[in-house]
Amino acid sequence: MQYRPLGETGIDASILSFGASSLGSVFHATDDSESVEVVHEAVKSGINYIDTAPWYGHGKSETVLGKALEGIPRECYIVATKVGRYLPQTEKMFDFSAERTLQSVDESLARLGLTYVDIIQVHDMEFAENLDIIINETLPALQKVKDTGKARFIGITGYPLENFRCWCGECVPNKHGALSERGPPAWHPAHEDIKTACAEASKYCKSKQTDISRLAMAFTLRQEEIPTTLVSTARYNNLNNLRKNIESVYKPLTAEENTVLKEVMDKFMTPLCNKNWEGVEVADYRKRLQALVQSS
Repeated sequence: MQYRPLGETGIDASILSFGASSLGSVFHATDDSESVEVVHEAVKSGINYIDTAPWYGHGKSETVLGKALEGIPRECYIVATKVGRYLPQTEKMFDFSAERTLQSVDESLARLGLTYVDIIQVHDMEFAENLDIIINETLPALQKVKDTGKARFIGITGYPLENFRCWCGECVPNKHGALSERGPPAWHPAHEDIKTACAEASKYCKSKQTDISRLAMAFTLRQEEIPTTLVSTARYNNLNNLRKNIESVYKPLTAEENTVLKEVMDKFMTPLCNKNWEGVEVADYRKRLQALVQSS
């Protein structure tokens, strides 16, 4: 496995990391014992960065991950979890208050069976009513968490990108299986233009006897400014997908695959420049929240 520095944390993260959302049965029903075996396979392969959150399965992801990590030396893995997003009910989905933040960290540690996490992140901060609560409550609470040794570093996830005050180059719509033969799930918030382009790109790759998932992974791994890329599965019969992603680290694209990748970028991806789904989920959430208020 290859490793890259994770920002200025001093942590070296595997360039492939394990997304534990699948352990929470987010995408389909899962068996806990199989999920544990998959995590073990990932760690044995050299993957050391594991991402989870209370939101994934509403606690199940962290619980199953905790079972999987039992007996594995603590120095063998890096765990990142989150605060702020919790339950499926619209009115209970988000809570960025300091009190709930502190409570959430303790709940996560209990589920994970850990005394500390390496990274604690604000989950989807764009859903907060405004940034004031993030600045005045969530982040100060997380600083307390760090000061007491329950987390090593603090992070933020979400949109809009300008909130991060950082430069962002270009990105490819490769989240939740958009660039895979099966395509994204029905609930994927991407614009139809993106879904259509990805489906056409997948069909094009198939006509060239090329695996589009392999091209997408190779493209991502080539971006050296990206420390790590999340991959996820929780079912043992999908273990080949994990192994295929790991193989991408060691097996470069062939000349033919590189040609197809360039063609896919030119034909399908470049026209999507600046198209994304930023704000779509937030707008839907606000609409549902307003409907609840009006009906009460």
